Amino acid sequence: MHRVAIFMDGGYVDKIMQNEFGGASIDYEALSGEIACRVHPQADILRSYYYHCLPYQSSPSTPEEDAAFAKMQSFLDAIDRRPRFVVKKGRLARRGPDKDGKYFFEQKMIDVYLSIDLVHISLKGRVDHAVIVAGDSDFVPAIEMVRNEGIVVWLLHGRRLHHDLRAIADERIEFTPELVDKVRWSH
Repeated sequence: MHRVAIFMDGGYVDKIMQNEFGGASIDYEALSGEIACRVHPQADILRSYYYHCLPYQSSPSTPEEDAAFAKMQSFLDAIDRRPRFVVKKGRLARRGPDKDGKYFFEQKMIDVYLSIDLVHISLKGRVDHAVIVAGDSDFVPAIEMVRNEGIVVWLLHGRRLHHDLRAIADERIEFTPELVDKVRWSH
């Protein structure tokens, strides 16, 4: 059996597309299909999980913040309506100011949601392969646990990747120009 679950950190994919591929937009359904084919030509996707945060809104929010929030909500709703997709939303927290007096934002709950889902689905015996689309070493303990249960863990990543995450993955797929061209949003 070649049953696969895919766990995508949307913020990570956004950064890869922005930093390495000129802001390319991805068709996530096509990406899931391409990932599954690389796992095995007859792989069956149990589900693709997509984790992201809605944009930060101050109180009271600005018209620009409201527009960005509505746009992202529409995007997440569209992904959630795709067959075998589940969207889970974290929260974007404003932090700072830093030493330069600037505020910055951090995703909250995304790593925990992804790790819990990875472990839960894997330990229930629902998949043989788990694909993580992320670059954060926070996932290493969850990956260790599912590997110990016999799940083959794949990692889809950009050029830069934490060395502990690279080391723990059984198999690796790098975002390449060819892969991005295959799954680029064309609508």
